[in-house]
Amino acid sequence: MATESTPLPSDPTQVPNPAQSPVNSYTGDNIKILEGLEAVRLRPAMYIGSTGEMGLHHLVYEVVDNSVDEALAGYASKIEVTIHVDNSITVTDDGRGIPVDMMPVGNGKMMPAVQVVLTKLHAGGKFDSSTYKVSGGLHGVGVSCVNALSQEFNVEIWRDGHTWEMDFSCGDPVSELREAGTSKKRGTKVHFLPDRTIFTATEYNYDTLAQRLRELAFLNKGLEITLTDERTADAKTGDSKRTEFKYAGGISEFVKHLNRGKQVLHDKPITMEALRNNVDIEIALQYNDSYSDTLFSFANNINTVDGGSHLSGFRSALTRTINAIGQQLGLFKDMKESLSGDDVREGLVAVVSVKLSQPQFEGQTKGKLNSDIAGIVQAFVNERLGAFLEQNPPIAKRIINKAIEAARAREAARKARDLTRRKGALDGGGLPGKLADCSERNPERCELYLVEGESAGGTAKQGRDRKFQAILPLKGKILNVEKARYDKMLGHEEIRAMITALGTGIGKDDFDPAKLRYGKIILMTDADVDGSHIRTLLLTFFFRHMTELIKRDNVYIAQPPLYKIKKGRFEQYIKDDREFVKVMVKRASEGTTIRHGENAQKIEGADRTRFMSTLSEYLGFVEKVNKRIRNEGLVELLARAELTHRADFSSAADEDAIPTKIAALHAQLEQSAEKFQIKPATPVRDEEHRTWSVCFTDSQAATRCIDWTLASSPEFRQMMAKYSLIKEYMEPPFLIEFAGKGGAAQETSAEDEEAEGEEAKAETKAARTSRIVRDPVEKQTARELFEYIVEQGKKDYQVQRYKGLGEMTSTQLWETTMDPEKRTLLQVKLEDIAETETIFTTLMGEDVEARRKFIEDNALDVKNLDI
Repeated sequence: MATESTPLPSDPTQVPNPAQSPVNSYTGDNIKILEGLEAVRLRPAMYIGSTGEMGLHHLVYEVVDNSVDEALAGYASKIEVTIHVDNSITVTDDGRGIPVDMMPVGNGKMMPAVQVVLTKLHAGGKFDSSTYKVSGGLHGVGVSCVNALSQEFNVEIWRDGHTWEMDFSCGDPVSELREAGTSKKRGTKVHFLPDRTIFTATEYNYDTLAQRLRELAFLNKGLEITLTDERTADAKTGDSKRTEFKYAGGISEFVKHLNRGKQVLHDKPITMEALRNNVDIEIALQYNDSYSDTLFSFANNINTVDGGSHLSGFRSALTRTINAIGQQLGLFKDMKESLSGDDVREGLVAVVSVKLSQPQFEGQTKGKLNSDIAGIVQAFVNERLGAFLEQNPPIAKRIINKAIEAARAREAARKARDLTRRKGALDGGGLPGKLADCSERNPERCELYLVEGESAGGTAKQGRDRKFQAILPLKGKILNVEKARYDKMLGHEEIRAMITALGTGIGKDDFDPAKLRYGKIILMTDADVDGSHIRTLLLTFFFRHMTELIKRDNVYIAQPPLYKIKKGRFEQYIKDDREFVKVMVKRASEGTTIRHGENAQKIEGADRTRFMSTLSEYLGFVEKVNKRIRNEGLVELLARAELTHRADFSSAADEDAIPTKIAALHAQLEQSAEKFQIKPATPVRDEEHRTWSVCFTDSQAATRCIDWTLASSPEFRQMMAKYSLIKEYMEPPFLIEFAGKGGAAQETSAEDEEAEGEEAKAETKAARTSRIVRDPVEKQTARELFEYIVEQGKKDYQVQRYKGLGEMTSTQLWETTMDPEKRTLLQVKLEDIAETETIFTTLMGEDVEARRKFIEDNALDVKNLDI
């Protein structure tokens, strides 16, 4: 093929030699050898699956799995996971602690074992069966990958009566292994901050981590795992969201957990456990009266989301055993054919867990088990489940009769599904009459809005872009599919219209996500009680019958703006409260000059804008630090003390001497004791880390400490980072001067000019300049300054808070909610399947008591209640 860069020669016999062309040269110089962790940083997806949300959370799993392996080996009983405010993670266990002794690494060199583990690929203690008989980590690349992909990585080890510490960045050591102090504790603490230059997603999802940690606790009887989210600390109490996972009953409790709020066919889960051919097999199952199945499979504690040989062995054995028992009990007299796998799994909740030495997985993320153990699992289930059903005929009959009903309903549903299938081109279409379709036929470019109500649907039809946006108005509230079977559900007009419009079909036999006609399915409902209910009903439908569309990221929720501010003819839409405060600060500060300190130095222009923006962020972190100190004035004093380095808390020359900054801080606390209502204590030295701290007793008789643990916390570090940008402006008092409406002192934006209207424009420049300037206002703290500026911003604008789509015109709806250039969409994700199952069962199922309890437990946490 001829290209512009490589034209064909005029003489066909003179073919160019690629080896002589510099563009096409390919020599040994082009071959690169990636050493150490360089390959991980260059191709991270190969090791952790992706650089998005999945890969980000996989970092936590790799570290936690190492701690779980310690528990499997019998050396650990507790694991603590903490999400910090900067989305860094700390994982602590009470295991043996990573070895710190020196070991040979070749060429006569010696290196601490912990450094080898954290910086060398394929280094670990799991390549034989003596140290760890069963483990999830097999390749020796897990924690070293986490180190390579973290801009900060710190490890603290308690071992043999000593505390050891070492720091890394992007996989490289930034400190030597050091003995930090003495301690009676045992275990390992790993803290890491994912590299923001590598990961496209940097915010951890609590539910995603909770699902994995809950699974690990179920799979390891008695292991205690806690998850704490410091990002959600309560403003008043300082308490963070915290969940403890500990289950003495193992996977049997897992099954009970999944069946909460459901009507079960037998009270106790059927459990099977044994060691067969060096494979430890544990299975628990229980049937309920629902119409869907929930199966989880694990291999060496790893959730094999794509299944594998252990799951296929269980499924085939289940179908075979139930058919065999049904024949023995004479329950198939009216059946034309045997029960299918789908029939016997309707209403089934099961957990299959196997543990084996040296398992084989597909890839580093271990989504599928390839080890050839299907026959072992199948023989085990045939034997144990068959024996149980033979010994418990009443339970066997209930399970098999449900499967028979499922087979009959499957036939009825097949007939009902035929009504919803989209007809072919020769049949004239067959799309719902009220669907306003788009002209684009490439599904990836098409969007379908499911709109609450005919009225809002009409507005959306007028405001949409007909080329790629389709509108389907929904009349009233759709059927609650949590309580309905296929045939009843498919008889519902609105649901049938949705299924037909989507084009995927429905049901296990007919559903095909590849036939989806719209790449984005957008739920657009009002922001009131009815709108929330309709949105929940729609989400219930997609979760129960089109889960794959949620997993494929096809389902979204429209996010209309929360506020509109108006001044004259100027209007602006604002998406949320945080943006609202930002806009108010910007607009109010534009008409002011801020002075600070005893010399009343000016902050104006671009400096004033940057100062107010950074001050807003700084005060946010002050609130987070204050949850530990419980005195905001004292937190600001700490900021001015600038305790940002470990050296500020330790004395290198004389360990018994109080460090200079700690002594100065203690003196300040003594001087301000009456002001802050505290009683400072003499600084003390922490032997575990050889650092100093200052503690005090507050007015509530609570003891609080200022130490390296506080100063090294992510919220404190973030606070100090913001403080360093504005500290030159942070000297009180603060004086706010209001500029006149004209002259050199005035800074008027184009929007404000327009907002003043025709009358203001008609005034002469002299008249506008001569207006009286308001008296300056003085504030003593940065917090008072910020809050005053926000209030001033609100005064000049009419503020409208939206509740429903009906409050907007078609133009406004397009500009705020439907225009791809301006809108915000909330993507529906399936983060924690077990908890999602419980929530839908509780809120939409038959158990009224469970729903009442949920409402009672959460009533006080409701915001923006619509009564």
